[in-house]
Amino acid sequence: MSAQSDGNNTVQPQGCGARIKPLINRHGKYEAESPNTTFCMAPFTHTYISPQSERRMCCASREEASFIRQYIDGGTGQNTHDGYNPTTLDEHWNSEHMRRVRLDLLEGKRIPECEVCNDKILNVDVYRNWFNLLFRDKLDDVIAATDETGHLSRPAISFDYRINNLCNFKCRMCGQQLSSSWEAENRRFDEWSRVHEPWMIPEVKQVIEKFQTSVVEAELETACKDGTVEELYWVGGEPLMWETHWRLMEHMVQSRHSKDVFARYNTNLSRVEWNGSHLFRDILPHYRDYLMCCSIDGTGKIGEFIRTGLVWDEWLANFRAGLEVPNRRDRMKIDLTLTLPGLFDLKNLFDLANELQVNVLTKIVYAFTPDKMMSPFALPRSVLDAMLDDLLAYMEPKTSHLTEGLVATLRDMKKRPTFAEQWPDQHEAGFRKGREFMRRLAHRRSDGTNGRLTIEDIFSANTDVMNWWMRN
Repeated sequence: MSAQSDGNNTVQPQGCGARIKPLINRHGKYEAESPNTTFCMAPFTHTYISPQSERRMCCASREEASFIRQYIDGGTGQNTHDGYNPTTLDEHWNSEHMRRVRLDLLEGKRIPECEVCNDKILNVDVYRNWFNLLFRDKLDDVIAATDETGHLSRPAISFDYRINNLCNFKCRMCGQQLSSSWEAENRRFDEWSRVHEPWMIPEVKQVIEKFQTSVVEAELETACKDGTVEELYWVGGEPLMWETHWRLMEHMVQSRHSKDVFARYNTNLSRVEWNGSHLFRDILPHYRDYLMCCSIDGTGKIGEFIRTGLVWDEWLANFRAGLEVPNRRDRMKIDLTLTLPGLFDLKNLFDLANELQVNVLTKIVYAFTPDKMMSPFALPRSVLDAMLDDLLAYMEPKTSHLTEGLVATLRDMKKRPTFAEQWPDQHEAGFRKGREFMRRLAHRRSDGTNGRLTIEDIFSANTDVMNWWMRN
């Protein structure tokens, strides 16, 4: 099938109806006059799979789960189908679902799978902007390569393959799906369910691990070795704990394919070396380009409270090592998730970003039920707004293009509903359930011992927050 331009910002494939070609600027965002503001390059270039073998367009999309609900889906996380039935990339890439999504996006439709971006649920600068920026030069090609059924004759070139959930941290806003340390803790304290976490059933987990190794790893290795891959998104779990990461990245350096690959990371940055190979010295300088999104949600003791396993001084030393790579300083980003305890240290993190002259990428803890006490929106409206006003008064006079996203997110939070506003009949019961869970977590992790903070230590800096937290 060939495609013909009508000269008016659309492409008319032979035998198909008109397609609305989006107008994407050099920043990957839509021009004001763009006729298609929902289009995303992800379903035409990118493929994602979770540690539980859920394949989707990307990590933020909301397709119906094939086996187990993901962290972005909400609900209880219970089994949604008859059992574990994974698919290969070949089966997924031009599946009926993917073909329908491509046609809908080419027509400019607003689809439910993309509501995280459509409604800016996680952040102001939405994920689709990344794909539209990185692959903007392939727009005409993918439109021409998509036939009237949505079948795409080009392979996936961008991979987010979460081979397993291996992670040495237990971040308090995370969970067992994305952290083996969380999983081990929940097993130890018998806080998991065969109904809600069927992937944790030992015999099922064994089957998943076999598929992830024999099929998923093999697919990724093939793409890396045959030159198909153009972007690798390393995220886990913790990808710098994976032998597979170091082996494939080193192979592409040796084969010189690395010069054609963009390497993107979301990492807790707890390590930057493996068997004598240094990430910033021996690997990344050989790649076409890279982006290091280094997760941190608070400095010092508050940061260590939020991210159980974090050693603040080690993280900062590793981050500074990344800043020392010649001509790549701007590739190092602070990847911030705004949490309720993190608000108490946000001024320090803001000052650190200004000191280091690095960009802050900001998202918010999301919640589908009112028992998520790590979310700032658990606070009463008046208390939250007072904290936001204080933060904005401190930051706005000193903000720059590097921290404007953080400031914009804080402003946006004043427009978003609190739990009490979103769930007026459920938020009080949710608060008590969430507080009880946080107290059990504090006991499990020995908060308050060996110099570790408790959540009450953090909240005591604000009388209104402390009174809200301690009420009967």
